Amino acid sequence: MPTHRIYSISFASVYPHYVAKAEKKGRSKAEVDQIIAWLTGYGPAEIETVLGEKTDFETFFAQAPALNPLRALVKGVICGVRVEEIEEPLMREIRYLDKLVDELAKGRKMEKILRSE
Repeated sequence: MPTHRIYSISFASVYPHYVAKAEKKGRSKAEVDQIIAWLTGYGPAEIETVLGEKTDFETFFAQAPALNPLRALVKGVICGVRVEEIEEPLMREIRYLDKLVDELAKGRKMEKILRSE
């Protein structure tokens, strides 16, 4: 069974789009990094390493230091699909990240984005 094309795309090629989407709405790169850290466990230095090595999405999530168990609380629609209904585990992880960045760009408070409230 062929895998989805996004799995082989480098995280570094998509990351600037996450940051641009956030900054366009008055949010910051640091907040995007905070979301990535919350979701995956990657710290700032590790994120920079992943970006520098042009790690693909599949490897990015497979090697994540600590996937946050609260990520299952991320719900809603992204790209016309309900995140909680995505069956493919890797695609669900990617869409969790997309949804969190989308919430950031929509002005949601960081405490709510990180499911700490």
